[in-house]
Amino acid sequence: MATVSPEETVENDAMPKELAAESKLYIDVGIDSVPVVYRDEYNIHLLGMEKLHPFDACKWGNVVKHLKKKQLMKDMKLVSPNEATEADLRMVHSASYLRSLKWSINVAKITEVAPVALLPNIVLQKRVLKPFRYQTGGSVLAGKLAVERGWSINIGGGFHHCWGNKGGGFCAYADITLTVHFILNHYPHLERVMIIDLDAHQGNGHERDFMGRKDVYILDIYNKYIYPNDKYAKRAISRKVELFAYTEDEEYLERVSTHVEGAINEFSPHVVVYNAGTDIMEGDCLGLLSVSKQGIIERDEIVFQKVRQRNIPIVMLTSGGYQRATASVIADSIANLSKKSLIDVSSH
Repeated sequence: MATVSPEETVENDAMPKELAAESKLYIDVGIDSVPVVYRDEYNIHLLGMEKLHPFDACKWGNVVKHLKKKQLMKDMKLVSPNEATEADLRMVHSASYLRSLKWSINVAKITEVAPVALLPNIVLQKRVLKPFRYQTGGSVLAGKLAVERGWSINIGGGFHHCWGNKGGGFCAYADITLTVHFILNHYPHLERVMIIDLDAHQGNGHERDFMGRKDVYILDIYNKYIYPNDKYAKRAISRKVELFAYTEDEEYLERVSTHVEGAINEFSPHVVVYNAGTDIMEGDCLGLLSVSKQGIIERDEIVFQKVRQRNIPIVMLTSGGYQRATASVIADSIANLSKKSLIDVSSH
């Protein structure tokens, strides 16, 4: 299994914190909108090449379609984010990394679709990286909404394999890192942020970015046998739970319940960023776990219940999920959170 060397973690030359105050990502959102963030620009249309990757490149739009079918969005006005700009991204990314994205071969490596290297970079900027930048802006804005409203969901984001100097695993921008930085910069009274990463893969991106930080606590529950197996990044995990391949509902949910409870009691976070990957679902060709659709719904309910009963703001990102069925499962989970009164999607 390939690993990532510690030498690839270096101090980036990111711009100073003052830029956060000048950003256009923290927009004012009317009370008539529910704190669910999405826009059509999230979706990737790459001349059919997106079909060469198991990821559903229109997953985010399909989630919204399923929510509409459930009548859950009958009166729901979604929040439309701005695109993360170069200046925004420089808060967490080195200039050299952002320049590297102007080479199509590097974008091909990140998206894991080799023929993408043959396309002009201007096409990739518009069809791949721009959607990622909008989703990154959505994650940052969702962080603000979570603080203001108690909860939020970005129907996108969760690019947990990207850090300041490197992308990979279909993750081009470090939206989790940027979301945490914005929260800490804009809300001085919020001093402790917890990342609960329940994607099937280890979240090595945010782990490398927050290595050695005492104000960021990382709970990561993942399949120990799959990508990225980043041993250096594991040093940054505050509570590490490594699963065997094909772990099923009973064991998985027991571990989630036990360790989310334990982590919150141990750290007492002021805000939680929840990376809710659906690649834990049975049949996922990359996650290689065996959690049922109902198990995913119960997992999200456990996390929201434990966080919200303590009145801790929570922002949920949808992250990985490599089956066509994942969009409907995410919609089912959001509907269940609403049914259980853990979120309020009614218009005000």
